[in-house]
Amino acid sequence: MQSLFEAAGGMDGMRRLADAWHRRVLVDEVVAHAFSHGFHAEHTERLAAYWAEALGGPPAYSSAYGDETFVVRMHSGNGEHEEMDRRAIACFDQALIDTGLADDGPLRQALHDYFAWATTTTMARYHRTADDVPEGLRIPRWSWDGLQA
Repeated sequence: MQSLFEAAGGMDGMRRLADAWHRRVLVDEVVAHAFSHGFHAEHTERLAAYWAEALGGPPAYSSAYGDETFVVRMHSGNGEHEEMDRRAIACFDQALIDTGLADDGPLRQALHDYFAWATTTTMARYHRTADDVPEGLRIPRWSWDGLQA
């Protein structure tokens, strides 16, 4: 069976999705706040590499940039932000439409489920301080059946 990474168009598909999502969040009045202090010039490329690895592709993110601990720490210590999370998920769902990935119902659902889970679980777990994030976390892998153990 094809991985979600492959079904979404491989690395090119991940780049298109990351670009579409990033464009949407930058104009969202709530989510844009997360980027108000700037962002890495290669944010879209790094995000695509992270999603690729999480969705069954090559370990492009962890081999070039860092592990899950690194990613979660970047998203930690900002307090609770449920509205921002909901809006980021809505931007992701719109990005799926923008890139044509919403046309395939099972793929759209699996990608939505992954992003919603990652946004509300791993990225929102340590809202008090980034110092609470443990060392050595591995990038979670997601498949058609959800989180892989």
